[in-house]
Amino acid sequence: MSESVKVSVITVCMNAAKTISRTLDSMLLQTYRGPIEYIIKDGGSTDGTLDIARSYEERFAGRGIDYRIVSSPDKGIYDAMNQGIDLSHGELIGIINADDMYERGCIETVVKRFVETDFDLCFGDIRMILPSGNTFIKKARLRKYTTSRDWNHPTQFVKREIYGKFRYRCLNISDDMDLYFAVKKSGAKIEVINELLADFTMGGVSSSIPLREIPERIERRYEVYRHNGYSKVYIIECVIFELIKYLGAKFG
Repeated sequence: MSESVKVSVITVCMNAAKTISRTLDSMLLQTYRGPIEYIIKDGGSTDGTLDIARSYEERFAGRGIDYRIVSSPDKGIYDAMNQGIDLSHGELIGIINADDMYERGCIETVVKRFVETDFDLCFGDIRMILPSGNTFIKKARLRKYTTSRDWNHPTQFVKREIYGKFRYRCLNISDDMDLYFAVKKSGAKIEVINELLADFTMGGVSSSIPLREIPERIERRYEVYRHNGYSKVYIIECVIFELIKYLGAKFG
């Protein structure tokens, strides 16, 4: 039964020639043998990203993965994600960026849990790769107290019907967190998978943090909490999170 579930995976990219191969390779190594649709949503790269993506077409065809490359203008990373969702056809949708990687058993593990529980959204544990090369595992948790410290976007898979109700607002770099908070608040069925599903490379667009930008990042993160109806006390959570993120990126 699990191998009848169609899974769509979206990678959004813009001038990612230095990193996209490892993302593509991680998709080729997936152990799931059911139908997979893999969409590369490029924003108009000029550095050879598209040439690298096209060089994988035969390998994906040989693996039986429906592989599509779309290069078109967008208004940023979350608009590109929304466009990718519109292009997809899978029952489950995952999004993995062009400097991150899925673990080999990621999709197989997610589909197995989906068949068992019929979740609306799931996420799991992630390996964080620091600029120094050091790594640590960020565990996934689900508790009444809502915090992004428990949640890992690169491991997130969402049922198609949920994306029919919720989309990325395209307001700031915390839009992924905003969507998760909105889905959680709606009472949707959320599953946590305490297995390693993906690797996240720190130092990208969401984790490269000049000190002068921290106050603005705190404000943006706080707006997401307030937009979703959470207490003003969450400003403390936002300050702690951004400071830890900055120190990890700087000294990790």
